[in-house]
Amino acid sequence: MDAAERAHRVTCHLDELLALRGMTLSELAQRAGVSVVNLSVLKNDRARAVRFSTLTAVCDALQCQPGDLFTVAPLAP
Repeated sequence: MDAAERAHRVTCHLDELLALRGMTLSELAQRAGVSVVNLSVLKNDRARAVRFSTLTAVCDALQCQPGDLFTVAPLAP
C-alpha cells in the first residue's frame, strides 16, 4: 500500500443510512441544504475532505452521528 492509499482509508456509509431511513439522495439534499452532487461524491467515497457544516447538516437530516456515517479501515500489516 502506497502513501496515498494509507492517507485515505475512510469509508462513507451514506447508502446504508439512506436505505435504513427510506430516504433518497435527493430528499437528503433538500433536507440538509447540500447539493446532490456533493452528496454523491461522499456516497461514492470520492471525497477528500468534508466541511464541518456539511457534516453537521447531513447528520442532522439523518439523525445520526459522524461515526455512523464514516469508518476508518485499519492499517494493513
